Amino acid sequence: QVQLLESGGGLVQPGGSLRLSCASSGMPWSLFTAKWYRQAPGKQREMVASITSSGITDYSDSVRGRFTVSRDNNKNIMYLQMNNLKPEDTAVYYCYTLWGRTYWGQGTQVTVSS
Repeated sequence: QVQLLESGGGLVQPGGSLRLSCASSGMPWSLFTAKWYRQAPGKQREMVASITSSGITDYSDSVRGRFTVSRDNNKNIMYLQMNNLKPEDTAVYYCYTLWGRTYWGQGTQVTVSS
């Protein structure tokens, strides 16, 4: 059974940092692209960052230069380092992968507020 489990969310002040983790199990994680999405209240879910099996990364324009996605294929974990956080980054953050079908984690809440 494939499972994706996010952690690391919380409340942070504007300008602060957080690191999210996504731990996977039940699939050959290292072989597939993984992505971070987020969904703010009343808005559609949007892709934030992606990383291929070989480590090629991509980012949405709204986070490029502030967020860094990485992965440890030995530990089957993907990370999202978020720096210089802004109130508009407030959302539930999800990890995602595609292996025959889509898989989503349960999400972790990130709140940026003073």
